[in-house]
Amino acid sequence: MRFRIYKRKVVILTLVVVICGLAFWSSGRQKKDSGSFPKEVEMVRRSNSVSSSTSSSLNNPVQVLATPAVSRVPVPPPIVQANETHPEKVKDKEKLPKPNVDNTTLVYRGIVFQLNFDQTVRNEEKFKTARQKDDLVVVVQVHNRPDYLKLLVDSLRKARGVESILLIFSHDYWSPEINKVVASVDFCQVLQIFFPFSIQLYPQEFPGHDPRDCPRDIPKKDALKLGCINAEYPDSFGHYREAKFSQTKHHWWWKLHFVWDRVRVLKEHKGLVLLIEEDHFLSPDFIHLLKLMSALKREQCSDCDILSLGSYSHIGYSSKANKVEVKAWKSTEHNMGMALSRETYQKLIQCTDTFCTYDDYNWDWSLQHLTVSCLPSYWKVMVSEAPRIFHAGDCGMHHKKTSCMPASQKTKIENILQSSGNQLFPKNLLIAKRLPSNGAGGVAPHVKNGGWGDIRDHELCKSYIRLQ
Repeated sequence: MRFRIYKRKVVILTLVVVICGLAFWSSGRQKKDSGSFPKEVEMVRRSNSVSSSTSSSLNNPVQVLATPAVSRVPVPPPIVQANETHPEKVKDKEKLPKPNVDNTTLVYRGIVFQLNFDQTVRNEEKFKTARQKDDLVVVVQVHNRPDYLKLLVDSLRKARGVESILLIFSHDYWSPEINKVVASVDFCQVLQIFFPFSIQLYPQEFPGHDPRDCPRDIPKKDALKLGCINAEYPDSFGHYREAKFSQTKHHWWWKLHFVWDRVRVLKEHKGLVLLIEEDHFLSPDFIHLLKLMSALKREQCSDCDILSLGSYSHIGYSSKANKVEVKAWKSTEHNMGMALSRETYQKLIQCTDTFCTYDDYNWDWSLQHLTVSCLPSYWKVMVSEAPRIFHAGDCGMHHKKTSCMPASQKTKIENILQSSGNQLFPKNLLIAKRLPSNGAGGVAPHVKNGGWGDIRDHELCKSYIRLQ
């Protein structure tokens, strides 16, 4: 009897030791994995409700939108995987390392989905009377260049009539520094939305870089032997996807759809939506000019699909500030400061399959393809001869410069605007050049850039219109 009791005590003691050891190991690993966003995650875990955390974020501008608790974490839709066309290679693929998802990443996925669901508009009451139905909506696509975003916000602050706009920041990167810049916007209503399939949220699996993906430059025959998961789907040039290049096109198309069809305060919006990016800079009269262009479109160019605030060539303002041109839309000239109506968006979204399967990782070159392959007619654009938008970014995805100098770019742009100050805010507009009614029509892209051959990118891109 004593032996049995002694044996039972030994077993119980052993179990206690094992459980304590596992608990210690688990807590140590959790601390190690939480290095990406330690402050925000701890804030999330300590929060008890969405309401209490929301008030906390309002009182702490540095952490704005970094603290809401996830009261109900929506389940993200499944990520598309490449088709298994070679069942015999399944065993080989199982040998490759599978991606690990740490708790921090899962928490942030939940926060992003919750914020996109809640859609809290900041400064709503403050500018409730200033903003009228169908007033301008400005949508900024933001990645991770806070210095340029500060320049954009400064330029918006100086714009006449800015209190009437709804300013939407669409993010694909979570950053307290960027949130701090957004929190500084006190001159209009603000909404933040987050691309829910960013590399940051899926760092080791598609749409990020899965360790089982094929290397970019491996020949297809070698990729098939290796058994990497996208071996069947190189691009037109034989290269395999790079997540950092695929993300921008995904974000652009998701943002377009989400703003028009999922942002609840815009459900009945019949006005314009202006699309800009974090490294743009706007003139003080850009809202005034868009109102004049809208009126001119109704009166003299009802078939104009896009209004553009300007191209990349900085033409002098003298004798140009009150003139616009009507042209065939070109991605290399008119992809900056595009304003479109719901009617234009609805035509565009009908071309989802064509946009999402065209082998070019650039969203604007993909649009160029749509104008000659899918849309009912080529796009006509009304564009300001004297630009009201400037590209301040001197580095980024398409630039090779190693150092960025936003301050020097700001000085250049402000000098242009100051020297042309008396030309701003024209009383009316004139169409200086108009595309002939029997003009040559749309312009096809002269080259396909590739980088978008993976079927997973195609299917994810097409899925956005189905997401709730």
